[in-house]
Amino acid sequence: MDEGGIGTAMLSVSSPGTHFGDDRAARDLSHEVNEYAADLVRRHPGRFGHFASVPLPDVDGALAEIDYALDVLGADGVAVETNTRGHYLGDQRFEPVWAELDRRRAVVFVHPTSPPGHEAVSLGRPRPMLEFLFDSARTVSDLVFTGVLMRHPDIEWIFTHGGGALPLLAERMELFRGLLPGHDPNVPPVPDQLRRLWFDLAGTPLPHQIPALTAAFGADHVLYGSDYCWTPADATARQLASVDTWRSVTTGNAHRLFPRLAAHH
Repeated sequence: MDEGGIGTAMLSVSSPGTHFGDDRAARDLSHEVNEYAADLVRRHPGRFGHFASVPLPDVDGALAEIDYALDVLGADGVAVETNTRGHYLGDQRFEPVWAELDRRRAVVFVHPTSPPGHEAVSLGRPRPMLEFLFDSARTVSDLVFTGVLMRHPDIEWIFTHGGGALPLLAERMELFRGLLPGHDPNVPPVPDQLRRLWFDLAGTPLPHQIPALTAAFGADHVLYGSDYCWTPADATARQLASVDTWRSVTTGNAHRLFPRLAAHH
């Protein structure tokens, strides 16, 4: 962090999350992870924040951990995967979770994971190469088409990897939205809904990803993301150097989203 000039890092658990089939074990693991992250934040003031893990698709367990992590541990938000055991984020079963996070005006960091049936669609190649990015687009489309984004406007959603395929698919999603049963012409167009989301620059932001992202959604919701430790340190250093001219933009945006960070820098 010091070598890269990174003042504060946000910690979270990425794929595959904390739920491996047993609700009780998932609750315990989420709790343990969150306690560990909160301890790091306490021991290194200003250097770390954290997004709390929750044991979805166990909704009751997730709600209990949200209360504990946000109210007791002081987490900066909540981390979820693009799908949890095959259930995407627009699934009706998750509505109580979004309602609570909307009430709290919470930040929700969404990390991609493998889609159902990944053995077939990945063609034997690394799933993070393509499938993670496609799963981000899939879950965002689910949030749009099920109305979650409109019902819960006070959630601040963060998606990774420069939006993945979304900058190129937003207009196509809008085209198909008009063809779906129950289409409401009074709902804002898909690109307008997606401009409310936040996107980090993890992965390969230049030369093509940032121009596509900002052309589609603007630059005022762009955040820096390293993808460390899944992206090795040397690759992270190259990625950071490639986006160095964006440092003031991403830092300013992060301070707007997390006002407490501005006090430390």
